[in-house]
Amino acid sequence: MTYVVEPVEDLMKLNIESLISESEEEGYRFLTRLAEDYKEGINTFSEPGEALYCVKDESGKIVAIGGVNRFPGPGGDPETGRLQRFYVETEERRNGAGSLLLKEIIKHSESQFNELTVKTESSKADAFYRHNGFEFDDSASETTHRMAFSS
Repeated sequence: MTYVVEPVEDLMKLNIESLISESEEEGYRFLTRLAEDYKEGINTFSEPGEALYCVKDESGKIVAIGGVNRFPGPGGDPETGRLQRFYVETEERRNGAGSLLLKEIIKHSESQFNELTVKTESSKADAFYRHNGFEFDDSASETTHRMAFSS
């Protein structure tokens, strides 16, 4: 399968309904929140250093989405990026779409942040992030994995 990673300029112009439905069936609401927060202007991945990307298959269908925000919340470090709303369609997992998307986000983040963090509670996601260069680190309550960038 051939995939293309593209920056998302306007999420409201993309059809991610199938990803949202599938993620909810799996018990995840973070893509619903992605769409709602974007529509309401709460999180549009438009702060300095932030970016949102999607992966399209050969037919142009979006099969994965994810982005990076500045570390959110009180005490968040503006030099730390936070992987957010990362989801790959079930049928496309283990076919390279997720790794391709993650590599693009890492490439972008290296020039914007000192490190990239993510929080996951899934053992499959844990294996995916470790395989792609993240280190397990749950010393902070909002992080399970981190990737430090060389200065």
